[in-house]
Amino acid sequence: MSILQTTTTSFKVQLLQGVHNFSANTFKIALYTAAANLNADTTVYSTTNEITGTGYTAGGNTLVVLPGMPQYGTTTNGLPVAYVSFYGTTWSQASFTTRAALIYNTSQSNASVAVLDFGADKTAANSTFSIVFPTADANSAIIRIA
Repeated sequence: MSILQTTTTSFKVQLLQGVHNFSANTFKIALYTAAANLNADTTVYSTTNEITGTGYTAGGNTLVVLPGMPQYGTTTNGLPVAYVSFYGTTWSQASFTTRAALIYNTSQSNASVAVLDFGADKTAANSTFSIVFPTADANSAIIRIA
């Protein structure tokens, strides 16, 4: 299948429609196998090719938006950007293999937000599996709208 790291097209349209509220909605992150088809066309969370394994529950973890988000800033190239990010998340005593993740909004019918491609399979073997988001700024935040 195909996995492409991106904010989803439907998310961008829904932002203009006022669907997503990062101050009030609940966002989650689900993990997927390399067989998943996740890209700009992904519209909603699905259990198709979602991972299974010790320490993982279908639907993934709830994300917590960083305080003061969303923000607005300027990149090092002078491009104005609105951005938002989350605290990292972990799965304890985990035993599974994952290749990708989907951030989605459970408050809005599981609408997709962004696809994360880990670049290769990542395996946890009775250990803690962590997702650490990049620095929350105009150059690096996990969700940036230019």
